[in-house]
Amino acid sequence: MTTTPAPAPAAPAVPRGLAGVVVTDTALGDVRGREGFYHYRQYSAIELARTRSFEDVWYLMFHGELPDRAAAAGFAARTARLRVLPADVAEALPALARAGAVSGPLAGLRTALSLLGASAGFRPVYDLDAESRRTDALAACAAVPTILTALQRLGQGLEPVEPRADLPYAANYLYMLTGGEPEPDRVRAVERYLISTVDHGFNASTFTARVVASTGADLAACLVAAVGALSGPLHGGAPSRALDTLDAIGTPARIDGWIREQVLSGRRIMGFGHPVYRTEDPRSRMLKSIAQEFGGPLVGFAVEVERQVEAILAELKPGRELHTNVEFYAGVVMELCGLPRAMFTPTFAAARVIGWSANILEQAEDSKIIRPAARYSGIPAPQPVPAP
Repeated sequence: MTTTPAPAPAAPAVPRGLAGVVVTDTALGDVRGREGFYHYRQYSAIELARTRSFEDVWYLMFHGELPDRAAAAGFAARTARLRVLPADVAEALPALARAGAVSGPLAGLRTALSLLGASAGFRPVYDLDAESRRTDALAACAAVPTILTALQRLGQGLEPVEPRADLPYAANYLYMLTGGEPEPDRVRAVERYLISTVDHGFNASTFTARVVASTGADLAACLVAAVGALSGPLHGGAPSRALDTLDAIGTPARIDGWIREQVLSGRRIMGFGHPVYRTEDPRSRMLKSIAQEFGGPLVGFAVEVERQVEAILAELKPGRELHTNVEFYAGVVMELCGLPRAMFTPTFAAARVIGWSANILEQAEDSKIIRPAARYSGIPAPQPVPAP
């Protein structure tokens, strides 16, 4: 007698995209969207961006505390020595730049990180102790800016610029990108941006890194997965797209009509809105102030666009608040600092690699693999298999 299989127990209902679902505990930080606040460890991320160096925040994410002066100097010197790429990675970059002529440095970073992991002999995090994992993470994080800037320059027909150990992280990044000594105001503006984007809760790329880390894979594999998630247009790429919005509007006289058309047609306005924040994005507030320190027509235009977007939404969509997110003024700041738009998202990755790595290190302490379930919605099974 044929028996009908018992139905599987009903899976708990969860929101699409796992929005708001708590999947683990973390000591790395949190985003409190209703308050418009986020933090790294126990410190306000924005206050850290205003008062500390990038290396200090990197140390905090990896070690759980801010360094004293001696520890800060030692950490900065150690990470600076790791900026030089292994020979076989450096030799592969011209081919990666040619292959990524359209897709850009972020695509090349995926392959370069794989090669770096193989060249450096990264082993599965499952097989390593905490200090060995941290050593691999430091090497990868220090190499990312060197890889990205080399790929960008090679793509422009220029020779890569060797890193300088005497420059801090942000200054060295700009130096490798431009080949010239960066101006202090630009260095500090970019450094504050980098610090403000080190980590931001369980976003898609961070969660992806942790899923791969939960399998015990090596650190490079985890980072490659994170970069792949970031490359999606719904996650990365918005800083340049926000500037494209300003370009599309063109002049102050066109702001009102352009925005009304976008709102009434239901199209998204790039650089506005965030899935977590229900108030102003604190990163946007800080970056706006940085932009205003520079001043100029672009900044004035961006501020006026922001003002009119909020006013028109209040008129056409009462009750619906839409504020600038980090990408809107990030694009303005990076443009003012001379970064090409093709490097906006790679620059974000040069900061977020620290947060990804801290999350990988934390996840590696838990040997439980992340293995969620899916609710089957296809044709009921089992069905008779048709004859060939």
